[in-house]
Amino acid sequence: MEERNKTLGEFIIENQKAFQYSSGELSRIINSIRLAAKVVNYKVNKAGLVDIIGAVGEQNVQGEDQQKLDVYANEVFIQTLINREIVCGIASEENDEYITVKGSDNSNNNKYVILMDPLDGSSNIDVNGSLGTIFSVFRRITPIGTPVTSEDFLQPGVNQVAAGYVIYGTSTMLVYTTGHGVNGFTLNPAIGTFYLSHPNMQFPKDGHIYSVNEGNYVHFPQGVKNYIKYCQREEEDRPYTSRYIGSLVSDFHRNMIKGGIYIYPTSSKAPKGKLRLMYECNPMAFIAEQAGGKATDGFGRIMEIQPTELHQRVPFFCGSVNMVEKAEEFMAVQ
Repeated sequence: MEERNKTLGEFIIENQKAFQYSSGELSRIINSIRLAAKVVNYKVNKAGLVDIIGAVGEQNVQGEDQQKLDVYANEVFIQTLINREIVCGIASEENDEYITVKGSDNSNNNKYVILMDPLDGSSNIDVNGSLGTIFSVFRRITPIGTPVTSEDFLQPGVNQVAAGYVIYGTSTMLVYTTGHGVNGFTLNPAIGTFYLSHPNMQFPKDGHIYSVNEGNYVHFPQGVKNYIKYCQREEEDRPYTSRYIGSLVSDFHRNMIKGGIYIYPTSSKAPKGKLRLMYECNPMAFIAEQAGGKATDGFGRIMEIQPTELHQRVPFFCGSVNMVEKAEEFMAVQ
């Protein structure tokens, strides 16, 4: 069988031994994500036909309006993970607090916690734009057999054992890493199987795309303003192309394939940034570094930040290494 025709299930089995703790749980977590992603994908692709678009009239813990599809995706991922009895705790961007998960025998013997953004880019739902799911997996640090605590979730990104995303676009892809490179799998909707389509994904060292919401330009730090002006200047291989979809997964995915930088900085409107360290920045940073890219808060490595709260926000600069380092140069002299 050719490498590119390998199914996700076959790939997981073949690479099980490469994982530090090869007892099968991580494979089962990825399989659970695969199953939930297929269910959500089905709903995403018919969202315009049924009453699943639009807001539910509530806000999530971030103060953002929750979309119906957001709530549905959150429930699907949580229930799938609970039913499989793999994780001992789940934290979601859509929930105020983390969820403690016990086994069917009422034990607390599972070893992993998962943090997720079940539906990234939900502002794109009503306009048929691309969406995503982001997940991050840590090995618990409290004793097995005891209920999880916040300590198990509030770990720096360097402790991640797996991270990935699903992108629901023109095709549906699952991209993930367990610390041994990044691989992408595309769903064949006719038979419901993910196939290895993008082995060993790598960020180009340089790129010509910058992704930032320039509508907020006036609110940005001076270093970011200066970097944007640098991107727009007509000299050397510039000006760069501006591309911003409004879905972190979509912007990240494009930039990893084509070369580029994604920036969501602090601003006078969002003094700590907008993206969440635990649900968005850590997992994307892990994937970026495994693909030869770089992820920082403008000054230091994202994955070395010690989190202090579950829904903590941080500024985010991520992408092709030379572009991120150039942006950091502008940040250092603002």
